[in-house]
Parts: sequence; C-alpha cells; structure tokens
Amino acid sequence: MSGTFVGMPAFPEAAREAVADPTLRGNLRHATHTIRAKRAAAVAEVSDWAELREAGKRIKDHTLRHLDRYLVQLEEAVTAAGGTVHWAADAEEANRIVTRLVKETGESEVVKVKSMATQEIGLNEALEAEGIRAYETDLAELIVQLGKDRPSHILVPAIHRNRGEIRDIFRAEMGEWGRPAPEGLTDTPAELAEAARLHLREKFLRAKVGISGANFMVAETGTLVVVESEGNGRMCLTLPQTLISVVGIEKIVPTWRDLEVFLQTLPRSSTAERMNPYTSTWTGTRDGRAGEGDGPRAFHLVLLDNGRTDTLADEVGRQALRCIRCSACLNVCPVYERAGGHAYGSVYPGPIGAILSPQLRGTGSEIDASLPYASSLCGACYEVCPVAIDIPEVLVHLRERVVEGGTVTREGNKVVLKPARGHAAERAAMRAARWAFARPGALRAGQRLASRTRALHPRTLPGPGRAWSAARDLPAVPAEPFRDWWRRTNGGNAEEGTTK
Repeated sequence: MSGTFVGMPAFPEAAREAVADPTLRGNLRHATHTIRAKRAAAVAEVSDWAELREAGKRIKDHTLRHLDRYLVQLEEAVTAAGGTVHWAADAEEANRIVTRLVKETGESEVVKVKSMATQEIGLNEALEAEGIRAYETDLAELIVQLGKDRPSHILVPAIHRNRGEIRDIFRAEMGEWGRPAPEGLTDTPAELAEAARLHLREKFLRAKVGISGANFMVAETGTLVVVESEGNGRMCLTLPQTLISVVGIEKIVPTWRDLEVFLQTLPRSSTAERMNPYTSTWTGTRDGRAGEGDGPRAFHLVLLDNGRTDTLADEVGRQALRCIRCSACLNVCPVYERAGGHAYGSVYPGPIGAILSPQLRGTGSEIDASLPYASSLCGACYEVCPVAIDIPEVLVHLRERVVEGGTVTREGNKVVLKPARGHAAERAAMRAARWAFARPGALRAGQRLASRTRALHPRTLPGPGRAWSAARDLPAVPAEPFRDWWRRTNGGNAEEGTTK
C-alpha cells in the first residue's frame, strides 16, 4: 500500500535493529535535543501561547466538522482564480491524475517542494514508471533522494545522517544528476549547502513543471500557503509554467484570520523561529490574476483523501487530522529518539505517525497493528503539540481497536473490520477472571491463598509473560485481602461496606 516502506517489519523488530546502531542513536540524540531546546526557548517568548494553542485546536475542530462545506468553498475560489481542482479518493487515483497532467505538458522532469503528501502516495515512483524524473529540492529531501534512502523525520527528513555521511553521498551521487560535487568537498555546512545550491539552480531554471504540497489552504480565497526556510519553495512555486499541488483535504482553514494563528505557532514549534524565512502564497494562475506578478500559467490542485474521510468518522481518532506537521512531538519522544523514524515504516514517523498511519492505511498489516504500541504513553507529545492533539488518548483507542475490535483494513474505498482472537494465554486469563469475579466465594478464597503464599511468588512471569515482566516489577501481593483487613480493623461486613 502506498505510504508503507516496502519490506519493513513490525515496529518492535525494526526498533530493535535501530537501537543497536550507535551512530544512528548519536545523530538522533544530538539533533532532537538541540531542536527541542530551541523550541522551548522560542515558545517561552510568547505570553499567550496557551491561548494560541487552544485557538488552533478550535479552528481545526470546527473546520473538520464542516469539512464538506469548506472544501466546496475552496474549489469554487480556486476555479474562479483560474485553477483546476481534482479530487483523488486514494493514492492510485492521485498518482494517475498527476502523471496525466505532467504528460500533457510534454515534459519529462519536474521539481518538487513540500512533498510529504506525495511521499505518502508514492508519487516519485509512479512518475518514474512513466519516464518522468522528479527532483526533490528541499536540502534534506535532496540528501534522502541522492542517498536512495527514506525520510526519517517530518521536519528534517535526513536527521539520521551526520555531516560526514552527507558529504560522502554528495561526492558519490551528484554526478549522476548532471553536476558533479565540487572537488575537495568537505563536511562543513556552508560547503554542503553551496554544493546543493549549485546542483539545484540549473534544475530550477530549466523545469517547466513544479509539484508541491501545502501547509495550509484558505477556503475563502482559494489561496495555498507554503512555509519554508531555504527559498527552494519560492523557486518551485514561481518559475515553472505549470504547478501541481497535491494536498490532503484536512489542510484547509476557513479564513485568512484563522491562518494568522498557525503562522505564529507553526514556526516556533517546528524550526524554533519567530516566523518562517519564506512564506509563499499563491491563488490560481498568473492569467487568472490579470497577468500580474510571478506564478504559473496553469495551476492544478489535487485534493487527496487516501483514508482521511475514514479517520474523520472516528470521534476519538479524528483529532490526528488537526496535525500541522510541526514535528515537535518527534523531538520530545523517548521512543523516537532511540528507534528513529525508519522503524515506523511510514513517511509519518514518531508519535503522530503512530496514530496517523494506522488510521490512513488501516491496522491490517503487521506494522500498522504494531504502531499504536510504539509509545511509553509518557504524554510529552501532547504537552508540546501546538493544536493539542491528545496522542496518548488516540494510541490507547487504537490499541483497543487492534486488540478488541480486530484489524481494520481498507479494500478500495471501503473499511473492512476483521475480528481478532488475541493471544491464547490472554484469552484464558480473561475467561478465568470472568469466572472468578462472578463467584464472590471463589474470589475470596483465591485472594486469601495468594496472600498466604506470596513468599513463593516468582519475580518474573513464566512463558510468554517473561517479555512483559522483564522490564516491569510485578505488583506485590498484600499480606491480607482487603475484605479481611476491613473486617479485622472495623468489625464490619466487607461485602456490604458497613461497620458496627
């Protein structure tokens, strides 16, 4: 299924391999600690941060409740400005639409920016299959693409690479893209950035087709917004004659006034900046605006569902659609810091990926069924989320859905529920507990027996339970059951809760 890393095992197995890589852990620890410390300082400067956070939550929740109305309003506004709107129910349809649009231009290469949605649907691979080459222009995305790698972070896709590794990738791979890396290239950030700049400049100037995502879409005007720090977005959005934007339907906000809230919270939560160096907005086409200014002569907006409508139907899980992709939750997550992004088997790693990917793709695969358990439930992700997504709540909800409700798979546009049986030992334990709780006499006898034999109890569980108790202390059995203690100290009836 699109958006899944092919051949990836379930999270526990993938994480076990990642934790054993000291270089990866060192890279992640340094990067995440640096980013989160800067973010904390940037957020502390804003006296009304809590109010902004609540406002962002309410705007997103309101928009999701009325998503149908705002999407129609957006389509009308984009069309009035000279653009064309396409609706894609799933990854296959979105790839088919974009491939057709590129072919109609007669071009065989495109430049890309803000392309997380296109990574979700596997667009680069679909274009390549049709003889169209896509060039990622974000520096970190370029590193991932040149290294034939996979992104491992929402904000910094190449966070798992250090400067020496990036230098080696540039030296080895840039020649295949037409411009060799400068001789004697070192691992200093300035030289690496200059090598990437020279490498991409000719592609910006040559490309006739640009493909983008968007951080936000403003329904009242049909305006799309991209925020970034390198200027590559501005080049991709203004120079090509044709611009194709692939955006998830949840990225919409009703008005410009609503957008103002997120332009304060997003940069501080993501890059720890007061505002993004580049905030690019575009509305329709150049001709649609009487030929004034920069911008494309043809603009196509592909609105992507790909599981979002199914997620919206879940009253608990839908809050994941508030996400503005700031990545703050990744940078504070102890699990992500140790396992890295690849272990999540998705372009959406970390805590948000653990709740978003299983909902978009269904929990039918082994990896998606394991993602809700990729958390310690410490709550740090909720504390830093700028739109107050209660990620621990959704994780527990998805665990219930996996264990009690079975697996949820997507077959075409339909969601199919398949009951799960669970582990045999777990089923046996639940049957025994049900029998005992239904028989007070047997429960009392069992409690007394457990108290009198507590010195003989093992410190770890046998068999399949050993994995659970290896990292946890078993709860100590009290010296006497509560009912006996109550009767001894109060002279009352423990079952009826009375005293003399």
